Amino acid sequence: MAINRIVNNPMMKLTTQFFLALLLSLSALVAHALDAQLLPDVKDGVVTMQIQDPERAVGYVVGDVLTRHVILSIKKPYKLIDESLPIIGYEKRYRGQTLGIDLSDSRHTFKDNGDTVVHDLTWSYQVFTNKTVVKHGALPTEYVNIINLNSKGKEVGKFRVPSFEFSISPIAVFGQIRIEEDISKFRGPLLLNNKVLKQRLNIMLTIMGLSLLGLLYMLGKHAWLPRMGGPFARAYRNIRKQDNTPAGIQNGVSSMHGALNITAGISLFNGNLDAFLTKKPAFKAIKTELEQFFGLSKQVFFEPNAQHQAGNDPIAWLAQLCRRCRDCERGLVPDANTSDTKTAEGKV
Repeated sequence: MAINRIVNNPMMKLTTQFFLALLLSLSALVAHALDAQLLPDVKDGVVTMQIQDPERAVGYVVGDVLTRHVILSIKKPYKLIDESLPIIGYEKRYRGQTLGIDLSDSRHTFKDNGDTVVHDLTWSYQVFTNKTVVKHGALPTEYVNIINLNSKGKEVGKFRVPSFEFSISPIAVFGQIRIEEDISKFRGPLLLNNKVLKQRLNIMLTIMGLSLLGLLYMLGKHAWLPRMGGPFARAYRNIRKQDNTPAGIQNGVSSMHGALNITAGISLFNGNLDAFLTKKPAFKAIKTELEQFFGLSKQVFFEPNAQHQAGNDPIAWLAQLCRRCRDCERGLVPDANTSDTKTAEGKV
């Protein structure tokens, strides 16, 4: 009676049917794997393979994922049997023992190029094994089936994708070791990632270059950059060559007058200075110094006994004023005026 109740129980029937289906599926997988290896190889020239294996073959530990990229070009009328592709989660065995490497992801796309079909296959394997010493591992050999659609008997052959061998390292090492003896010669040197440091160095070099360019633009005497060869730049070079003698002062004042006249487009004096400043507002910051210059010019050319506010060293004062005018013509803000301190020291 108890046996009859168990047999007639619907839940037990469903469970029995599930296990029978699972056993049949596993048997089919095993039979399919065995049959694939027993099939004859496809003819040479039918399939062309390109394979990209992982870049390194050492240093993998449990949990790492290794990815293979395989491209198969199959000539028509031959066709890839999709059902022969490796199945996700099926763990292969070697001599009755699991390899500890599981196919975790499989992607397949194809493109018809007329006389050939190109299949793009990406297989990702995950390591599920670990030892106390370095262990040999291998991504398994995969067999895919190819069928000839034009043959009467539907000729089927296999194509072999070779294995990839690598080493699985232990997570922890027992006992004392010497690092210099333990490092594999195939691993190569351990390099630091200096990408961020290179970016920072490039940024700092760029800032330094722009700063030096700015200093060159502000302090440069020669016409290396645009707006560096203006009238006041040429006058400044000429004034710096003069001595603090009556002839030198006269040459310096003449150079300054020439630069002002070229910049204004007219002969510039105190009477039309305001009109010039309206036309060239960049020079408004040095209006007082320009008025003092015209006083010095009056004393040099017209009234030798007239007083001026150029101090005891008119050439140095002229050079400073001309440099400030050069900054104005370059669109820069002129530096702070120090002529007041020099004027306070004495008037001529």
